[in-house]
Amino acid sequence: MFDGFWDNVFRYFRYFITTLLGVFLNAFTPLAPLLKRPVTLIALLGLFVGGMVFITLTLRAMLGLSTI
Repeated sequence: MFDGFWDNVFRYFRYFITTLLGVFLNAFTPLAPLLKRPVTLIALLGLFVGGMVFITLTLRAMLGLSTI
């Protein structure tokens, strides 16, 4: 009844990883030419860091983890 059950489980996990990798590659491939120029690299890094700080502070305030 359960012949090949774990094979199927690992197959779905492998499918999930390859799908996720494909989404990330397709999302970040258009940004690769922008990373060659130092000005746009600094701007993209600033945007990324600023976004992460914004998300972190918003989640901490929403969850009541600190008094801001």
